[in-house]
Amino acid sequence: MGISYRPLWILLATKELKKTDLMELVKLSPATIAKLSKNQTVDGKILERLCAYFQCQPGDIIEYVPENEG
Repeated sequence: MGISYRPLWILLATKELKKTDLMELVKLSPATIAKLSKNQTVDGKILERLCAYFQCQPGDIIEYVPENEG
C-alpha cells in the first residue's frame, strides 16, 4: 500500500470536520482531496500546509503501510 492518509481522516473526525471543510480551511483543491482520499502522492507543500493548520508533525497525518498489509 505504501503511504496512507488514514491518520489525517481520523484527525478530521476527531475535530468533527469534513473533507469539504478541509478544502476551505487549508485551501486545497478538489483534485488534492481526491489524491489524499486515494492515498496517492501529494506535494510536500500540501503536507506542510496540513501540518501548519493542525499544528502537528507529518507522522500525525500520514503513515507507512507495507505492501503485504494493504
